[in-house]
Amino acid sequence: MDLLDIDPDIRCAFTPPAWLYRDPTVFERQKEEIFARSWQMIPGAERVKAPGHLLPFRLLEGCLDEPLVLACGEDGALRCMSNVCTHRGTLVVEGEGHARGLRCRYHGRRFGLDGAFHSMPEFEQVENFPCAEDDLPQAALERRGPLVFCSLDPAFSFDEWIGPIFDRVGFLPLDQFTFDPGTSRDYLIRANWALYCDNYLEEFHIPYVHGSSLADSLDYGSYHTELHPYCNLQFGAARSRADAFDLPEGHPDHGTLVAAYYYWLFPNLMLNFYPWGLSVNIVVPLGVDRTRVSFLSYIRDESRRDSGAGADLHRVEMEDEEVIESVQAGMRSRLYRRGRYSPRREVGTHHFHRLLARFLNEAV
Repeated sequence: MDLLDIDPDIRCAFTPPAWLYRDPTVFERQKEEIFARSWQMIPGAERVKAPGHLLPFRLLEGCLDEPLVLACGEDGALRCMSNVCTHRGTLVVEGEGHARGLRCRYHGRRFGLDGAFHSMPEFEQVENFPCAEDDLPQAALERRGPLVFCSLDPAFSFDEWIGPIFDRVGFLPLDQFTFDPGTSRDYLIRANWALYCDNYLEEFHIPYVHGSSLADSLDYGSYHTELHPYCNLQFGAARSRADAFDLPEGHPDHGTLVAAYYYWLFPNLMLNFYPWGLSVNIVVPLGVDRTRVSFLSYIRDESRRDSGAGADLHRVEMEDEEVIESVQAGMRSRLYRRGRYSPRREVGTHHFHRLLARFLNEAV
């Protein structure tokens, strides 16, 4: 694969070539070089509370499809581990429920709720058994309020990844946010996952694509992007005090009307904080030109749902999808090669592309 060359100086840089968004070989490499080495949110993890509660899931279903299981131990600790038996590879937990331990139905191998090997019939004559390889492998796990994250092989620490976000929005009582299934849904898009992130990260399209919706709630002149090592913030200033956060004294933005904090975390997660709560977007690659985006709502103040930048997310999503699918069609052109960046409005997109280049080029 050719190197992905993104100049660190946005004024001189060219955007990625079209092959990044249409080459199936590149897409397959992204699974291992990017997604398997990054932090991913686990939808539904907020349900696992009581000791013995088990929740099997596939990490990034449709992309990585790694079988894992969340388990709440008798000590109340939440753990994430492989859901594949260390004997012959059978799935151990095949449905959500409660148990005092784990037992593989194929040959009866047992594990504790912490993944430690307990017993195995008919293995009395096996030498050097059991050993560490008989335990279920653990995945790195972290929690913030109702949000739970894991990683198979993190290339960077959790605090490096998410720390800058809670330095800014730590005043919000995230433990009090409640998941709302009624306003959570999936969207299927006929485009490459990275094009969805590109669109989310650039400010440029707001007055053109969202001119009669989102742009009415935001002060576009004050809209700007702040960069961090593995995430960035789009700072959405409000036009009206009624649509802004009530920021505490001492907060770095105190005295500013803030409609939304739009956070993107490398490679595929968006945390959108509004006065009413949090909208999470998980971008799941399904194919080189197919993507699923899960919108998950966590409510803090239901009374503020119908006003401001976070009032009509479905309409904004529909507007975005139309233009993203149009761009995917353009990526198939024999004449298009690559574009340039607006140094004022495409800082976040350039940041994303620099990270993509770093992770893909390291493996070449």
